[in-house]
Amino acid sequence: MPDEQKATRKLRAIFSADVKGYSLLMADDEAFTIQTLKDYRTIMSKYIEQNNGRVVDAPGDNMLAEFSSAVDAVQCGVEIQKVLKEKNEELPDNKQLEFRIGINIGDVVQEEDRIYGSGVNVAARIEGLAEPGGVCISRNAYDHIKDKLNLGYEYLGQHEVKNIKDPVRVYKVLLDPEDAGKLIGEEPKRAKKKWVLPVVIVAAIIVTSIVWHFYQNIVKPDVEPASIGNMAFPLPDKPSIAVLPFTNMSDDPKQEYFSDGITEEIITALSKIEKLFVIARNSTFTYKGKSVKIQKVSEELGVQYVLEGSVRKFEDKVRITAQLIDATTGHHIWAERYDRDLNDIFELQDEITMRIVSAMEVKLTEGEQAQISVHEKVKLDSYLMVLQARDLARHQNIEDNHKARKILEEAIALDPNHAIAYRWLSATHFMDVWLGSTPSPRESFKRAAELANKALSIDASLGQAHAILGNIYVMTRQYEKGLPELRKAVRLEPNSADVYAYLAMGLLFADESEEAILLSKKAIRLNPFAPSWYLHNLAATYRNIKKDKEGLVYAEKAAQQEPKNILSHLVLCSIYSLLGRMEEARVEADNVMNINPNFSLIRFEKRLPLKNLEAKNRYIEALRNAGLQ
Repeated sequence: MPDEQKATRKLRAIFSADVKGYSLLMADDEAFTIQTLKDYRTIMSKYIEQNNGRVVDAPGDNMLAEFSSAVDAVQCGVEIQKVLKEKNEELPDNKQLEFRIGINIGDVVQEEDRIYGSGVNVAARIEGLAEPGGVCISRNAYDHIKDKLNLGYEYLGQHEVKNIKDPVRVYKVLLDPEDAGKLIGEEPKRAKKKWVLPVVIVAAIIVTSIVWHFYQNIVKPDVEPASIGNMAFPLPDKPSIAVLPFTNMSDDPKQEYFSDGITEEIITALSKIEKLFVIARNSTFTYKGKSVKIQKVSEELGVQYVLEGSVRKFEDKVRITAQLIDATTGHHIWAERYDRDLNDIFELQDEITMRIVSAMEVKLTEGEQAQISVHEKVKLDSYLMVLQARDLARHQNIEDNHKARKILEEAIALDPNHAIAYRWLSATHFMDVWLGSTPSPRESFKRAAELANKALSIDASLGQAHAILGNIYVMTRQYEKGLPELRKAVRLEPNSADVYAYLAMGLLFADESEEAILLSKKAIRLNPFAPSWYLHNLAATYRNIKKDKEGLVYAEKAAQQEPKNILSHLVLCSIYSLLGRMEEARVEADNVMNINPNFSLIRFEKRLPLKNLEAKNRYIEALRNAGLQ
């Protein structure tokens, strides 16, 4: 009761519109349909404003507006249908977007900019009775306008409306000029018995039509819905999302780095929001270039929402389309196309991120909104170079790592205050150690730490920079410095699978195995198609606490997943050895030597930063027993 007393109630003319056959149009030509919808919405918004109305909401293919006058609302609906008819005549039949408009006068409740109540529901149901390109109105609206507009009307009878006690009497607005002043099918004062059967038949037809409309436009999903029962993982207790790699629509395949970069920026921004559950890039990019069903993505990754889109970069312009789908219902809940100057790319990424969050009905505080800016404002050329370098660095091989470093150094020369450029440059020096491409691991770690600190001096909120710094401290056995940095990274990016995996690795080496196992599994849940280093680190953690059989599952999967990852084979070799499966252990020892003929167990032991000496000696002895020297 207190809430009702505070609610703002008012009498309004409510205007509701949607597109007939929108799902089929999207399936036929998604990009064209989204652009046409955007263009038509712009036209509709202009006419609504000109007729003293206000657009309340525009989810999917719907548009909801309110007017203080029924005359204005109906006049607006008629004008919109006339101009959209002209626009549609310029398009092929299978590309035309025909709106249906319903108008009602009713009591509404206003909450901030939104309106609710039976008045809105009735308008939405009347809309479903309108023909494509037509306007239907309630009896309430008709009573207000019948003598005020030069239009004709046809009475369509009474209709039962969901969640409304009494039937609603509906009129069709006749849009042709020759119908002005006509009233077809005036409401009978009393139905005679001889008309009972025809009326029942007509009512049955209308009810069937309503049910069919309800199924096609309310119940029937836009895509095949995912099954909760078929989910590979239980759905999280918060809104969960997977961002599929945006399709590169540019003519130049070399622009792939740009569309991938935009995707990753959005994932990174969403990962900073603790109220969300965000699947990692590594997993969503397994679908890159494949024709996959949204249903499959949702079930394999265990998420409710899936975002997909496309990017086209041409000269100094960029076009981005995006659509958010609730995979559990199969309905699109938000879609938009953006045409902007390339210089506006940072603001555009922020805008898209906020629209996604809003569509999932997640409310953020001002502080939370400020934290999710996807990128500090930097020089555009430097930013584009970082996207290229990041793409190369992810390949994790010596040649591309060195190429990435060169590009990053050029990016920093262009913009010395580009924090993310320093973060990735740090990563290339850190990777040198893992790839064995440095004559001095000590110097490479030192340089990586300097660059990570430089990045943090510019932007202390870079969780990945804290993670790199924490890893360097752990690898140099400064556990008391490393773990706090890694925990800070998790606080800054609470949905980042990588930072959880980095912290788990730090805990593995620092001999805090129980927590390491929990965090490794959390990282794998955020990144279901996890890279091999997640898996072999989890296997090693189980091995360190003498749960070798539990670790074997992850070790075998890691080695199978990345056959050239020497660390995966080392972990698998040690576990086979400890389980007494010596023939398989020797095969893995051979795999290690094939990957790196210069492998030295003595050098490996010296570099291994395991704090627990018993666990370290057990690991090395197992490798030695398998034949490694």
